[in-house]
Parts: sequence; structure tokens; C-alpha cells
Amino acid sequence: MSKEKPAGAEGAAQDAKGGADAAPVKEQGQKAGQPKGEKGHGTARAAEGAPRAEKSPKGDKSAKGQKGPRQEGSGEGKPKAKPVADPPGYKPRLKALFQEMVAKDLKEEFGYKSTMQIPRVSKIIVSMGLGEAIVNKKLLDSATQEMMQITGRKAVRTKAKKSIATFKVRKDMEIGAMVTLRGNVMYEFLDRLVNVAMPRIKDFRGANPNAFDGHGNYSLGVTEQIIFPEIDYDKIERVSGMNIAVVTTAKTDQEARSLLARLGMPFRK
Repeated sequence: MSKEKPAGAEGAAQDAKGGADAAPVKEQGQKAGQPKGEKGHGTARAAEGAPRAEKSPKGDKSAKGQKGPRQEGSGEGKPKAKPVADPPGYKPRLKALFQEMVAKDLKEEFGYKSTMQIPRVSKIIVSMGLGEAIVNKKLLDSATQEMMQITGRKAVRTKAKKSIATFKVRKDMEIGAMVTLRGNVMYEFLDRLVNVAMPRIKDFRGANPNAFDGHGNYSLGVTEQIIFPEIDYDKIERVSGMNIAVVTTAKTDQEARSLLARLGMPFRK
């Protein structure tokens, strides 16, 4: 004989099972203590028919990342200062001398078949090393400012490539400054160096004619930066020197020496 469960016990078990299954399922937006027929604020807006914001298609970044108009007086909205352009038709004196006279003389002297073979100055690199800047950071700031006054271009601070414990130098430590000159600024700097600054060197007897690297590039060392008239002696931190490298397109040192001599470089005889 099969035992029959009482109707009341069977119904209670089914109710308990159904309640356990339905317990975790709650209507979205329903809060505790809220009647079942009412919905939360999130679904009430959709029920009232309020329009929803349209989603931008995937990959469209036009709406994303947009910022409002910048307020006046904020530093972010200031435009960057543009470099001062040369007046139309301006040509440095040394550049005009090269194009009118020096190029023709070099072509006749070395017998070039094409004008593209004539050597010319491609760039000038002015650099300054300051090992004392490890202790005194003001020296590097003043050196950068002085180099900017001399060349007319903003100098870049150079960093150490490797650590040297003997000199207390660590990698990526700022220990110098340099600037690269091209175009009209290069010819103007070379003109002032040859005709104004070098004659002011004490006991100057001429530049070394053998300071070439074998590929037509010339290096010159200056012991005092006060030879340039742009520097005020009363405002400098300390007297320091700099290295000047004149890079040319000449293939031999003889061609480069002839080029610089015709441009006015006072070589020692």
C-alpha cells in the first residue's frame, strides 16, 4: 500500500519550493518596501515616455572627449608664441657673399662640374658642458639663458648617457646645453663669430687650421663666453667656455678649409 501524504503537507512543500526559486528574481527598479505594482525612478521615466539619449555608433569619438569652451584667463587657452620670421627678401650678408663670390671661386679652384658639388655650410652646433651643475643648478639655468642670447634660439639641455660614480654623475642627469643653427640664423651667427667675437679674444693669433675631423667638419673651442657682445659681464654667474662645431658638405679637409677661409675665418698662418 502506498502511503499518501496529507494534502496540507504536499501543498506546503510545493509552496516552499516555488518560493525558493522565485526569491532571487526581483523586478528591475523595485525597492524594498515598495508595492509590487509600482516601479522605481529609473523605470518611471521610461514609462512616462521620456526620450532616451541616442548612443553614438561604435568607433565614433566625436561626442566622446569633447570639452566645453575654455574660460578666459586660463593658461591652457593661450596660443604658443610663433618664431619671428625674416622680412621678405632678406638675405644675410655672409649668405649673399657665398652665393655671389665664394661659390664661383670654389668651382674654379677645384674644377667642379656641377654647382651641387660646391661645399657649403650645412649647420652649426653650439654646446656647453657644465659638470658643476650637479651641485649648483643655477649655473645650468644661466648658461641656457646666455646661449639663448648669443644664438637667438632656445637651447636644449643635454643629459648624461650613463652613470659615472667617480664624477658623481647619474644617468639622465642634466649636465649641459646645446643648440643647432641652420639657415639664415646660422649665417648670422657665423658672421658675428668671425668678425665681432673672435677679434675680442685676448692674445688671439688666429684659429687652428688643423682642427678638422677628416670629413670637412671644423671644431672651435671658446674659453670665455664674454667675447660675444650680447653678454653683460656684470650679470653672468661665472665665466665658462663653449664648443662650436661647423658642419659642411665638403668631402675633404682642404675643401672645407678653403670654404671657411673665403667666408672670413681667420686661420693661423
